Amino acid sequence: MMILAQSLTIDWFLVNNCVQFTSWGFFSLLLAEILRDIYHALCHQVTWLAKWHNKHHAAYRRDLTLVSQKAYTDSQLYHDIVESIILVVLLTIVALVVQQWGLWLGVAYAGTFLYAASWRYFQGTIDTDYNHLPGPLETIPSVWLVNRTYHWRHHFDDVNAYYSGVFPLVDKILGTGLSLKGKTIAVTGASGALGQALTTELIKHNAKVIAVSSNPEKIQPQTGLKVLAWELGNEAELKASLEKVDILIINHGVNVYGDRTSTAIQNSYQVNTFSALRLIDIFSATVTGSEAKATKEIWVNTSEAEVSPALSPLYELSKRALGDIISLKRLDGVCVIRKLILGPFKSQLNPYGVMSAAQVARGILFLAKRDVRNIIVTVNPLTYLLFPLKEFSTWLYYRIFSQA
Repeated sequence: MMILAQSLTIDWFLVNNCVQFTSWGFFSLLLAEILRDIYHALCHQVTWLAKWHNKHHAAYRRDLTLVSQKAYTDSQLYHDIVESIILVVLLTIVALVVQQWGLWLGVAYAGTFLYAASWRYFQGTIDTDYNHLPGPLETIPSVWLVNRTYHWRHHFDDVNAYYSGVFPLVDKILGTGLSLKGKTIAVTGASGALGQALTTELIKHNAKVIAVSSNPEKIQPQTGLKVLAWELGNEAELKASLEKVDILIINHGVNVYGDRTSTAIQNSYQVNTFSALRLIDIFSATVTGSEAKATKEIWVNTSEAEVSPALSPLYELSKRALGDIISLKRLDGVCVIRKLILGPFKSQLNPYGVMSAAQVARGILFLAKRDVRNIIVTVNPLTYLLFPLKEFSTWLYYRIFSQA
C-alpha cells in the first residue's frame, strides 16, 4: 500500500508539473506575440523607433513584391533583428522574475525570430514570412488570426492601425482593428435618427460620408458630408456612386407595427429585406481586385429582432429574413459583412426606445474599430447570449447544406 501511495504521489507530481509547464508555455507564446505587437505599435508612435521600422515598410510595393534585395536586407537589420533582440531580452527578464520553466518556451520562440532574421541578413537571402508573400489577395481579412489581407492593410490602408502580427488581440484592445480614417462611407436611411447620428460620428473619425436618403431635405449639412437622393426600387442607380465607396452601411427600414394587411406585408419585405439585398448585390459587384477585397465592407442593420420580439410581427419577420440571408451570403467571402444587432433606441420607427441614437452610433463604431463582425448594442442581456448561439447554428446549417 505504501509503495502504491508513493507511486500515485509521484505520478500526480509529474502530471501537475507537466500541466504547469504546458500552461506557462502557452502563456509565454501568447505573451511573446502581445509584446511584439506592442513594440510594433510603439514603432509608429515613437520617432526614433519609427526611423528603424520604416525600413520594413520601405521594402514592399503595394502587391507585396520587394523593392530591392538591399531594401529587404536593411529591413532585416533595422527592424526584424532589433525587434527580435528586444523580444528575447523582455521574455528572458519575465522568465527570470517569475521563475517558471514554461516561460522559457517563449524565449526560445523569440530566439527563432532572431535566428531567422540574422540568417536572412548575413546570407543575403530572401525568405519572407507568410503575411508578406507577394501576389494577389484572395481572401477577406480574417477575424481570429492575422492573414495576408489583414496585414496588407497595415502597409497600404493605414500604417497607424492593424498592428497585430498573429493574434489580433492588441488591435482589439487599442481599437486599431479597423481604420475609418479617409474611408468613403455611404449610409442609407441617413435622414433617420440613427442615420444622422452615424454620419456625425463617422465624420468625427475623419471619414468621408455619403448620406443616402429618400428624404434628403431632412439632412443637416455638415463638412465632409455629401447627400445623395435615392428612391426605393431604384437601387441600380446607385451603382456608379457605390464604385467609389469603401463601406456601405445599410440602415434604412420601415415598421408597420401591428398591421398585417397584404400591403403591409409587401411594404415590410420590400423595404427591410429585398431593398437591402439588392444593395448588397450591387455593392458586392464592385469588390474587384485585391485592394477592394481588403478594404470594402458592408454593414447591415438587422436589429435585435433577429432573436427577440420587437412587438411588430412583420418587422421581426422581414428583419429575420434579411439576417438569415446575410448569414448565407457571408459564406461566399466576397467582402467583410458586419451585422448591426441593435436594441430599442428612440427614432421615428420606435418612439419608445430606451437608448439614444447617438449612444448607439458610438457603440457601433467602438466595436467596429475592434473588428467585431456581429456588433451588438442593446440593454437586453439575453441578446448577448442568444444571438451568438443563433448565428453559429445558422452558419453551421448553411455551411453543410448550401453551396456556391
